[in-house]
Amino acid sequence: MTRTGIGYDSHRLAEGRPLILGGVLIPHELGLAGHSDADVLTHAVIDALLGAAGLGDIGHHFPDTDELWKGADSMALLVRVISMVGDARLRLVNVDSTVIIERPKLAPHREEIRARLAAGLGVEPGCVNVKASTGEGIGFVGRGEGVAALAIATLEPLV
Repeated sequence: MTRTGIGYDSHRLAEGRPLILGGVLIPHELGLAGHSDADVLTHAVIDALLGAAGLGDIGHHFPDTDELWKGADSMALLVRVISMVGDARLRLVNVDSTVIIERPKLAPHREEIRARLAAGLGVEPGCVNVKASTGEGIGFVGRGEGVAALAIATLEPLV
């Protein structure tokens, strides 16, 4: 039986922090604030995977109240989660994602983000899709206060 999960995350933009999306450092004057590296895209993908596998959520496995995860590299967390998915006798079929960010534009970085996520997931880049949208000047994204991401993951049983 095919299984599908949805993930969502958002973080505030802040001075003095790197902007990391899908494991890629994006040049920008602001970065994302959070307990880990605050990579909203990777966090959304992690939650989509955990949801599809019926394994809870990112906060359950990597709580922001645990100093162990302070400053954690979200790509390392992704690798741990894909291993958990395999332990549950499931394999990734596809991930589709959307980053909602006013600026900077992600088009110049899209293929690098896609390749980095695919490597962390252990799949070909064709199994990962990354889209970007803006807030059209409205809401916390539109005002440039933060970034959000959505992801959907499809898993199937290992044969």
